[in-house]
Amino acid sequence: MKRIIMHIDMNAFFASVEQQMNPSLRGKPIAVIGSNERTVVTTSSYEARAYGVKTGMTKYEAKRLCPHIMLVAGNTSRYTDTCRRLVKIYSRYTPIVEVYSVDEVFLDVTGSIPLFADAETIAKKIKQDIRKYFGRLTCSIGIAPSKLLAKLASDMKKPDGLVVIHEKDVRSLLENLPVQELWGIGSKLAEHLASLGINTCGELGRASVQRLKHKFGIIGERLILMGQGIDDSPVIPMEKESDAKSVGHSMTLEEDISDREDIERYVLQLSEMVGRRLRKEGYSGRTVSLTLRYSDFSTFTRRKTIGIHINDGINIYFVALDVLNAIKLCHPVRLIGVSVSNLHKNHFQTPLFPAERAKQQVVYAMDEINNRYGEFSITWGTLMNRYHHKGVISPAWRPKGVKCINLANQMGKKM
Repeated sequence: MKRIIMHIDMNAFFASVEQQMNPSLRGKPIAVIGSNERTVVTTSSYEARAYGVKTGMTKYEAKRLCPHIMLVAGNTSRYTDTCRRLVKIYSRYTPIVEVYSVDEVFLDVTGSIPLFADAETIAKKIKQDIRKYFGRLTCSIGIAPSKLLAKLASDMKKPDGLVVIHEKDVRSLLENLPVQELWGIGSKLAEHLASLGINTCGELGRASVQRLKHKFGIIGERLILMGQGIDDSPVIPMEKESDAKSVGHSMTLEEDISDREDIERYVLQLSEMVGRRLRKEGYSGRTVSLTLRYSDFSTFTRRKTIGIHINDGINIYFVALDVLNAIKLCHPVRLIGVSVSNLHKNHFQTPLFPAERAKQQVVYAMDEINNRYGEFSITWGTLMNRYHHKGVISPAWRPKGVKCINLANQMGKKM
């Protein structure tokens, strides 16, 4: 049986949720932003988009385009709760629901057709249910034989669209479609393809396998299949999802920074946050990645893999510092991110050496204190200047040049 895949994309999701919750925002140009001064627009309402306001703009750029725009601080818990309730609606029509992001899902409705006549009927019922329970929230739905094409279909008619791509129409649809319209082909990849004379999906689907593999490696063959609309990847329901592939945190800075010591302090803070999440979720990892975004918004990631699994912030910091030291900074930095991948679940081993055991005990003691009294109630000395914390731990393995209170031995003895 041919698969029937559905992609549901909530329209201007964060903004629509805020307008649903607050009637005074309805019909107004609004932008959902973060809480700090250097935040960017995460979603804008369609009223704001009419003025050219887009995701990724700074709030100052948004105000320049639309002086009367209303800026709303985002509420993550509100959006995740709405997503959870939406998934309950989708699950009425198929048990095979893959949550791709907080505002996007894939559904495999192949086995549901005998119950609901056809996929288009299912899509219309889902739209009706969303209107019934969420009022102003709308979605665009794409239906196709694969995830790749279903995603393409949902983007073809927004907002509140419904597009069906039948298998017999795939070839003609893709023939003159620009390659960057396909899910997974961004602007950089499209530029590389254009340098080979490949601009449309039709041209991509007919390209030489050897030529693309020489240029792009193993993904060359995959690109040709994409140009032909072929995608066999399954819809993976939540209960069958594999363990996390990475754990990370990033932050947009209040001002661009160039001083390396300042950057190192942010890297340490992020490393601590990542370490706490790893320990809380029972993971450790071997690969540490550092992401930097310059003031001109160019972004890049560098990584390093080590021989052991780690999950404490200070070791993550040391590896991230090695990565940072190998980078020649070209511009001031506006965003920093740290993540750990190559994860292992429940990789726990009591250290053999007393110093390492004491170090582990201090890390868990810090977790307990911060869990009870809030993030960074107790922290490393290099963060002291920025957070002005009174409770600061600086054990013997502190980063070079740190001046702070040494509590490690005391806490090790008490534990």
